[in-house]
Amino acid sequence: MDYRDEGALALNAALTHGAEYVEVRFEDESAQRIDVRNGEIETLADTRSGGYGIRALIGGAWGFAASADYSKASIERTAAQAVALARAASRVSRRPLAQKPSKAIIAHYSTPYTIDPASIGLEQRVRLLLAAEQALHSTPQVRVGRAFIDTRTITKNFFDSNGSQISQRILQTGSGLQAIAANDHDTQERGYPGDHGLFQTGGWEVVEAAQLSANAARIGEEASALLNAPQCPQGEFDLILGGSQVSLQIHESLGHAAELDRVLGWEASFSGTSFLSIEQLGKLQYGSPHVTVVIDNTLPGGFATVGFDDEGTPSRQEDLVRNGVLVGFETSRDTAHLLGRESNACVRTGGWQYIPMIRMCNLNLLPGQLSFDELFADVKYGIYMESNRSWSIDDRRLNFQFGCQIGWEIINGKRGRILKNPTYAGVTPQFWNACDAIANQDAWVAWGTPNCGKGEPMQTGRTTQAAAPARFRQIAIGVGYDG
Repeated sequence: MDYRDEGALALNAALTHGAEYVEVRFEDESAQRIDVRNGEIETLADTRSGGYGIRALIGGAWGFAASADYSKASIERTAAQAVALARAASRVSRRPLAQKPSKAIIAHYSTPYTIDPASIGLEQRVRLLLAAEQALHSTPQVRVGRAFIDTRTITKNFFDSNGSQISQRILQTGSGLQAIAANDHDTQERGYPGDHGLFQTGGWEVVEAAQLSANAARIGEEASALLNAPQCPQGEFDLILGGSQVSLQIHESLGHAAELDRVLGWEASFSGTSFLSIEQLGKLQYGSPHVTVVIDNTLPGGFATVGFDDEGTPSRQEDLVRNGVLVGFETSRDTAHLLGRESNACVRTGGWQYIPMIRMCNLNLLPGQLSFDELFADVKYGIYMESNRSWSIDDRRLNFQFGCQIGWEIINGKRGRILKNPTYAGVTPQFWNACDAIANQDAWVAWGTPNCGKGEPMQTGRTTQAAAPARFRQIAIGVGYDG
């Protein structure tokens, strides 16, 4: 369904009620989820949702309303409500902030894929999960094994009063494993890939790339080995983080901090604001010269990759940090003009019923020159950690402490014994300035995050922080563990 008639009705109704500019976004989402636990199917879900959101502009202020009722009366009523809210907001706004686009866009975008998930039957999906989950039980200590596949198809049709007509079809796919091992005195877990699975845009090939069955036995063995492993030592040591943990580090200590609405104080009630300021652009040494992070919402496989964001801005690339220096923020039309720039298409919603807002999308820590093994060569004593287990960061994204599922001792460039409950802590700029090496393209993965929360009511976003393993010098390790 292309919703052209419904879109025209919504636009005309809002303009008739006095909107200066209006946009309407129709979304239909279908999602399938299969979870297997200890040899049994725990979840078998096929969900569908559809509706539309209308955003109207009056006097530099936005009003938003949404509905799942496609009747003529409901569309007109929803449009009138959006206009009324915009008019009310304009009366209390201290200065006009909202910006409308300058031109119309007519385009279509569809996620590239190799294998359509719809072509993979339920029996084949379940069989794959049961085999992978069974392989997790490689030792008697593995008490709980889980495996899942998550596929999602989203269609969006966007219209605005400039004459824009943008249609998109987005495919998002994820899968993963979890092993929980236990004995009389301890419980440990291992996830794969990373800590929560591999999530990317694309088709069934994303599930195949995860290689669940090929890695399941190893994950079960590692969970069991952690039960009797020595505790991670405390001190200041060199630290190497696996790629999925680097991804979370980007997410929490850079991605959220660089959302311009947080920087401006517009977003504060959910997870706080930011220690950054506009005045720091081009000046703050956020990290070492090895650290370059690029916003790239065109990234193949990126979990936030689309053709256009949810206010109709085309996806593109833009530097966030270049050679360690802060040079950009994640922006919307409303915020980018305060920098004298154009939006970098970082506006998303959690669904048809939500108002658009700035979201972390695809952030890519560019790879370095060393192979993964070469990261270890220059470490006399240090710790290698993989897969997040816990995280804590203050409401300005400055002071943090993270725990990982597993660690390995590094002695004279060689990985040694497994260590349990590894943790590390730091202050954001100091930590990123301690980065002295990043692994190369061969170890670089577009790690997707399926559950990023922001806003009230909270919206769940889907992001990517593409990363390779990285090395950090003299980091506080083993802190905050009480034994």
